[in-house]
Amino acid sequence: MIATFQPYLLHFKKASGTSRGILKTKETYFIILKDNHKTGIGECGLFRGLSVDDRPDFEAKLQWVCKHIQLGLEKLLESLIEYPSIQFGLEQAFASLQGQSPFNLYPSEFTEGKASIPINGLIWMGTQAFMKDQIKEKLNAGFDCLKMKIGAIDFNTELHLLKSIRQEFSVSDIELRVDANGAFTPENALEKLKRLSDYNLHSIEQPIKQGQFEAMAKLCEQTPLPIALDEELIGVFSVTKQTELLQMIRPQYIILKPSLVGGWSGSQQWINIADKHKIGSWITSALESNVGLNAIAQWTYTLKSHLPQGLGTGSLFTNNFESPLQVNNGTLQYNVNQDWNMTNLDISLKK
Repeated sequence: MIATFQPYLLHFKKASGTSRGILKTKETYFIILKDNHKTGIGECGLFRGLSVDDRPDFEAKLQWVCKHIQLGLEKLLESLIEYPSIQFGLEQAFASLQGQSPFNLYPSEFTEGKASIPINGLIWMGTQAFMKDQIKEKLNAGFDCLKMKIGAIDFNTELHLLKSIRQEFSVSDIELRVDANGAFTPENALEKLKRLSDYNLHSIEQPIKQGQFEAMAKLCEQTPLPIALDEELIGVFSVTKQTELLQMIRPQYIILKPSLVGGWSGSQQWINIADKHKIGSWITSALESNVGLNAIAQWTYTLKSHLPQGLGTGSLFTNNFESPLQVNNGTLQYNVNQDWNMTNLDISLKK
């Protein structure tokens, strides 16, 4: 088996605002395996400033993986605990190599085009007018679950936007989620949650920055609306530490980004612990290309969750790869009549 990797820079169609700043590009890497005329591909979705493996030796570690690919998937995963995005890329690449086709990783009714995955419509931060335009666009596109990023503009303006949605759409019409990306402080978070709860929200993601365990535990105990942990899960690798974190904080939900928590196996580990503590969960992509999004979506379908998932990011980039993944009427679907086009990467993926 021969392994190589290629970097790739994704370009946003529109600069996208988060509480961490404006995103214009997104780095990613692809691991390519070749064995007996078969090819496999996996995406290592490095997320600068967020991934625990955003470190200077990232490419050196990829080179090490390619040199030691004969160790096999299990041993490689064990040696890559601190590189969750590389773990996920390897999981994908080995599954891709072994599958009937490079992109059919978890054959199901989803990959046969017979079933779809409900997803939330993502509203990026920006001016009030920009956010309102996005909301109208998502509603017109048939979404009945919206996720609004908050924390970067004036809080009262954000409340006004939520109020305007609720004046027009009831809870039974539209499910509303918000994501603060840690923008609140322990001192003001509870008061802000109380004001947000006036608008019948499904949940809020990561109201305060990760690592403030006692403050987050207190908030989860007192909150008037469900709290979902997101960034809090990053960099917590062992079952023991994960169990301790969930037992201490006791959130209502956890949100899993496979590229940030160790791929399918890392995500499943969190889900197993959360289930034991009656904590809900859903899956979210982390700005991967359609290669990584496809891997996340196919696995997510097998979980049979009834909650809308966070998988609607495939159309954000100008230079994404053509794929069967399509968003239609608030769901992610697999169009079996649409082929993959990976010419931007200049690699052959024929079996």
